[in-house]
Amino acid sequence: MSDFVQQQNSICDFATSDSWVILSPIEQSIKKKIEAVGTPLKDWDINIYRGVLTGCNEAFIIDSEKRDEILANCQTEDERQRTAELIRPILRGRDIKRYGYDWANLYLIATFPSRHYDIDRYPAVKQYLLSFGIERLEQTGKTHIVDGEKVKARKKTNNKWFETQDSISYWEDFNKPKIIFQEIVQSSQFLYDDAVHYMCNDTGRIIVGNHLPYILGILNSKLFFYAVKKFYGGGVLGEHGIRMKHTFFGNFPCLSYDRQIEEVAKELSNNYTENVANRADQLVFSAYSLTKEEILEIEREVI
Repeated sequence: MSDFVQQQNSICDFATSDSWVILSPIEQSIKKKIEAVGTPLKDWDINIYRGVLTGCNEAFIIDSEKRDEILANCQTEDERQRTAELIRPILRGRDIKRYGYDWANLYLIATFPSRHYDIDRYPAVKQYLLSFGIERLEQTGKTHIVDGEKVKARKKTNNKWFETQDSISYWEDFNKPKIIFQEIVQSSQFLYDDAVHYMCNDTGRIIVGNHLPYILGILNSKLFFYAVKKFYGGGVLGEHGIRMKHTFFGNFPCLSYDRQIEEVAKELSNNYTENVANRADQLVFSAYSLTKEEILEIEREVI
């Protein structure tokens, strides 16, 4: 036993008050290299927000057919135009991929409380929502009896029956260029949206700010996923998965802007291929001065 301990031991530094994990020598080497350069992502000029919590997805998230039906029920062209602007394409967490997405042709009725909508200006939307019953959509937390059955209202808030559960004061940020990602993942899955202006539900998150295409290349790298999983409390789920919370990965030290990484991230966003994705990973490995042995350690750990 003593021989085994001596062969497998590693030296850990407990000199600071920071949280710590027990690491192998090669893990310690990787951690030291990425922490020797760069600035933690939380200190970059970015903001991260949660996706939309509706409290009743079956009412507020609709498919293309229902959207067309609502628009067809509009009585004037003005009503149709403003209703179309209210109903926005949305991505769920499961739709988000590495550098891309599989849109399920779903839309969000984006009646955010912070926008103070007058539902009477959207009669076709009002008619549709009323089909679910005010008792179900009101935000009181009460239980009602409707036609002999119990109906549970959404949780208690100060919002109106036709509004989403979240206020979404940052609604304008969904219209900006942004990175979208999901929280429960088995690999890095971040995409860049600078044209469609997708919403995302509460299983997703958005990042807005500066240098987003470059940051995208870092976030989608195998090194980033490995580091979050091993060093920054990514919360291991099952054999390969982690919880990609920004409070965890915000501590990842991101190198100063690198044009090559940004350009390859843009290329992957337009046309994803495994060969180019591997080249992107190699650029990140090189930028952090990792050895072949360290790269092999990361690639063994990241699917």
